[in-house]
Amino acid sequence: MLTLILGALLIVCMRICDVTLDTIRLILVVQGRKYKAGMVGFVEVLIWIFAIRYIMQHMDVLINLVGYATGFALGNIIGITIEQKIGMGFLQLNVISKHHTDKIANALRKSKFGVTILPGEGSTGGVSVMVVIIARKLQGKVIKLIESIDKEAFITVQYSLPYRGFFLGNRK
Repeated sequence: MLTLILGALLIVCMRICDVTLDTIRLILVVQGRKYKAGMVGFVEVLIWIFAIRYIMQHMDVLINLVGYATGFALGNIIGITIEQKIGMGFLQLNVISKHHTDKIANALRKSKFGVTILPGEGSTGGVSVMVVIIARKLQGKVIKLIESIDKEAFITVQYSLPYRGFFLGNRK
């Protein structure tokens, strides 16, 4: 019985590892980091091959199949959690504040974040749209700064892949 449980736990661990790496690899692919994605993919598939080999040899044991599915689920959760902590890549924040545009822009610039202000037209008239490109890991800090000035600011966040031009992230 102990052997069966240890086998299932081994499968869970291998699946956690390979699915976590898969999550990170997919993010690297989306960001165009092909060599890093290739290296992560190599390790990911190697782990998966060992896991599937063990499963195929012990397919008649139900706890192994449950372990495989459990490892897959946990691997997704852990992979996303790790990626969120690492914060790979960049984001574009679009910020609209009814009354505090200049104050927010000045605070962001004082904190060494670049801000571009664009004119816009909303349902109630003219607005200013602040565009801020930041490293993903700084998202919480920047949003906290904006909300400390205007809790009602409209903020959208989207992934950004800088292509060309001057961008070094936070200019500290």
